[in-house]
Amino acid sequence: MANLESLTPKQIVAELDKYIIGQKDAKKNVAIALRNRWRRMNAPEDMQKEITPNNILMIGSTGVGKTEIARRLAKLADAPFTKVEASKFTEVGYVGRDVESMVRDLVESSIHLVQTAKKEEVKDKASEIVEEIIVEALVPSMGKTGKKKKQDRVGFDNEVPESDEELNQRTRELFREKLRRGELENRKIDIAVRSVNTPNIGVMGGPIDEMSMMNISEMIGGMLPKKEKKRKMTIADARKVLLEEESAKLIDMDEVKEEAIRKAENLGIIFIDEIDKIASSRSGGGGPDVSREGVQRDMLPIVEGSTVNTKYGVINTDHVLFIAAGAFHVSKPSDLIPELQGRFPIRVELQSLKEEDFYRILKEPKSALTKQYISLLQSEGVELSFDDEALAEIARIAFAVNSEVENIGARRLQTVMSHLLNDIMFDIPDVIVPNEKIVIGKDLVIERLGGMVKNRDLSQYIL
Repeated sequence: MANLESLTPKQIVAELDKYIIGQKDAKKNVAIALRNRWRRMNAPEDMQKEITPNNILMIGSTGVGKTEIARRLAKLADAPFTKVEASKFTEVGYVGRDVESMVRDLVESSIHLVQTAKKEEVKDKASEIVEEIIVEALVPSMGKTGKKKKQDRVGFDNEVPESDEELNQRTRELFREKLRRGELENRKIDIAVRSVNTPNIGVMGGPIDEMSMMNISEMIGGMLPKKEKKRKMTIADARKVLLEEESAKLIDMDEVKEEAIRKAENLGIIFIDEIDKIASSRSGGGGPDVSREGVQRDMLPIVEGSTVNTKYGVINTDHVLFIAAGAFHVSKPSDLIPELQGRFPIRVELQSLKEEDFYRILKEPKSALTKQYISLLQSEGVELSFDDEALAEIARIAFAVNSEVENIGARRLQTVMSHLLNDIMFDIPDVIVPNEKIVIGKDLVIERLGGMVKNRDLSQYIL
């Protein structure tokens, strides 16, 4: 919540600008929606329940940034987030996922968020326990094993230990220091790891829903004894496994569940992609589209606000923010049932990407594709760079291919960059050795990619 307090709508848009080019209208609306979460939590208590989020419907072709806007928004707010595809759901009575599973996915995401935060809080204490376990594995203490043989005195000062116990203690301290300096990371030790083998459950008879199956698995898993299994691994690997195990022991799971449910209810964001796939024209008839309207009707109470049972407890969806998105090439937003349309009062049309947008996408975002390739080659010790003219030419080709074949937005850049750099990636490190510098110029781009636009007969095979 402190995160949201410090983020004004303008700052939210500025943060989104670091990753997504253009789409000012969409960014503005999601920034207001996100700020409203904090405003509601700070409104008078009697009004908090009455203020519901303004759900957003994003309309735009594939690859223009719909999903990326929602995902970055959730990261920014440190909010539980789940992305679902409307086309995966089926009406109750058909085989497939029921719409309530999107809320269960949101709670799982919230549990993971809260657990990660809690583990960070107990990290120091857990690290101390893990260090003690590793030292014990390296040099068992006298109390557990009785008398030991004289230890190797290398590394001690001239003072001779008076007893085996003192020698053992000083050996442990020596190993502890080496451990902290990272000198023993590749040394192998035996550690005991707890494991529960939950059997696969088969159900005879009628269908059983996902929720019941989870509860049965959990119940049987809880009844089975937890076994300790000895495993041999390096200290570096053992530390990760043990840290996870010891952190989990220090966390109160009931507290995690309560906080996760609260966080999902007040900050949760559910992104429903491909909502246009469940919209159908009013022509009627049966066939494969028979359950589309049924899915919309099943979705309606969840978007309106209802209670859903999850394995962590009951969650109320009144204040969950729903962002739906679709290309709407074949259908129109008005083809959705009126009740569902009413639950997405904010409509945002995302613009198709222009040639200059492609150029900016290659150059400006923090995670630009060019920067990703530079980082990949850096790991091999090869320095890659792009001329401005080369970036402009890549943008022109990507835009041209989108215009002539299928418009898949910014995703086209991945295809183009792959064609451009595949030979270079293949030659490293056999032909192109570390410390070499590679500059991608306009001529190289034309040479490698010129054929993509010219040969229109082959363009149907380009992804």
